Amino acid sequence: MADKNLRKASDQDLAAPGPDRIRNVVLVGPTQSGKTALVEALAKVSLGQHRSVSLSVAPVVLEGTKVNLIDTPGYADFVGEVRAGLRAADCALFVIAANEGIDDGTRELWRECAAVGMPRAVVVTKLDHARADHDGVVRAAQAAFGEKVLPVHVLRDGAVESLIGSETDDPRRGELIEAIIEESEDETLMDRYLGGEQIDEKLLIEDLETAIARAGFFPVVPVCAQSGTGLTELLDLCVRAFPSPPEHAPPEVFTPEGRSAAAVTCDPAGPLVAEVVKTTSDPYLGRVSLVRVFSGTLNPDASVHVSGHFASFGTEGHEDHDEDERIGALAFPSGSQQVLAPTVLAGDIAIVGRLSRAETGDTLSSPDQPRVLRPWSLPDPLLPIAIEAATRSDEDKLSAALSRLAAEDPSLRVHNNAETGQLVIWVMGEAHAEVALERLRERYGVTVEQRELVIPLRECFTGPAKGHGRHVKQSGGHGQYAVCDIEVEPLPEGSGFEFVDKVVGGSVPRQFIPSVEKGVRAQMQRGVRLGYPVVDLRVTLTDGKAHSVDSSDMAFQTAGGLALRDAAEQAGIALLEPYDEVSVMVADDLVGGVMSDLSARRGRLLGTDQVGDRALVKAHVPQRELVRYAIDLRASSHGAGTFSRKFAHYEPMPEELTAKVTAREHPSAH
Repeated sequence: MADKNLRKASDQDLAAPGPDRIRNVVLVGPTQSGKTALVEALAKVSLGQHRSVSLSVAPVVLEGTKVNLIDTPGYADFVGEVRAGLRAADCALFVIAANEGIDDGTRELWRECAAVGMPRAVVVTKLDHARADHDGVVRAAQAAFGEKVLPVHVLRDGAVESLIGSETDDPRRGELIEAIIEESEDETLMDRYLGGEQIDEKLLIEDLETAIARAGFFPVVPVCAQSGTGLTELLDLCVRAFPSPPEHAPPEVFTPEGRSAAAVTCDPAGPLVAEVVKTTSDPYLGRVSLVRVFSGTLNPDASVHVSGHFASFGTEGHEDHDEDERIGALAFPSGSQQVLAPTVLAGDIAIVGRLSRAETGDTLSSPDQPRVLRPWSLPDPLLPIAIEAATRSDEDKLSAALSRLAAEDPSLRVHNNAETGQLVIWVMGEAHAEVALERLRERYGVTVEQRELVIPLRECFTGPAKGHGRHVKQSGGHGQYAVCDIEVEPLPEGSGFEFVDKVVGGSVPRQFIPSVEKGVRAQMQRGVRLGYPVVDLRVTLTDGKAHSVDSSDMAFQTAGGLALRDAAEQAGIALLEPYDEVSVMVADDLVGGVMSDLSARRGRLLGTDQVGDRALVKAHVPQRELVRYAIDLRASSHGAGTFSRKFAHYEPMPEELTAKVTAREHPSAH
């Protein structure tokens, strides 16, 4: 369908006349629901994506109002992009295919939007599909999202018809009118309607638009991107019924020092407060920032203050930083293209070039009045992937490339594990890992190989023992001479290390007693059996020998380490493995399966709590059993289960598992 109101973005003036003439609309929903095709059909642009794995923006102008359509991925792995899209938007379109149902991930996202009062509408797509069941999807949406989800347009003979603006005996019209009146501020309207009064159509539409903007009513609109059915009606709904930026509360504002600052309003003349919602790297332009302006006006070639303060708000991400930068040219995103922007007003979304330090989640403000926005919430990436540079050349470039990648994507974390020596990226899932490694290779020319994740273990003594350390060497000149005797005994978990001096008679000179302790500590860090650190131990120095010329600090350090190794030969050594406290949130009907699965992972259940309409299962589970839990939970819960984890403690590893680990990782120990 070709409509005179639907023009290519490149043919339009994309500079909005004012914040009240802007609508920022994010499209969310499962993969294959048709979000990208819908955006391309509405805006008459190409997003250039075969599969959506990142956020993109395409504007369309309808009757003088600019609608920024924000396309987001449907893959659960890219929830970080979805959260960024929600932050940039003032309302959300839940896109559901007519041949599909409502998945659990979409239900969870609806709950998140409801928690913050985000206005929402349901768009039923793919009406031309062979298995399309528009009415069935509407019923499913009502069952999933509540009774306030009602069609305002229906399909009739292949066309979209308004239930308000047409005279029809469709029973859904009466249901819709009653629902609208329930949301009206006019308390007499319902009695008048039930009394038989004909309610003015204009009044109904005004009440409908108010209810939608206040997130009290959620319209359903049928559309077909291929035929154009419903596109104009959908855009008209966005313009007339969704809130403009001035009607949507902005995020909280703080100073870089962490103090609350005066709230901003969506005023082009106000202080500049904008946020980087997405960062990408262009091989020609360098770092490119997609920015939502909440207050003030962005001008090209202006100086701005760049603030990144994740840690200040208790959120993980890139390091906190503050600096002034001069921005480059401004442009409006238009799918895979850009349109030069003279200025960018409060409420709009634009691309900013030449911000070499700005990262996703950073705040842009005036250098003379710097401000910081609280970062949007992001789930923790819980799938660890151990990687290693494929070549020496890749190794030289890897660190810088990972830093850039993490700056672009706050849902990806990079961890250099000093204990295991592994470089680990934490991602949301396998698809997220695949895209991250592809970007390393394609964008930064760095190839990496995946490795099996090493879990940091500990060693502990299982009983008391005695150890003798003798380090004597004569090779011309000053020799080396140190002898020490120690007693060791294990301590309760978490006690740490204790060193006790019981030397009498000066058999070990006072100045060398700290040397023995230093040597013992160093050996504990290196391990005594399999190379893992030794924990929870008391070591008592009981005796020793020294030489007036050849004894030294280093000699007694060496003797201390040898004494501990000797004691380990006499005593039993056990391996300890780390346990995490895991909290799993799932629907009530999945609790049994989750508990059984955690038990099968050698987990120890701590209990369950009811949180709203879902259940929270808590357990202590070995880290070794959680490596792929992010993938397995998503599969078993159909994408709706979530979990968090935090370190709890170490526990002895079962003997049969100890034998397997020893045989695989330390074959020479047998």
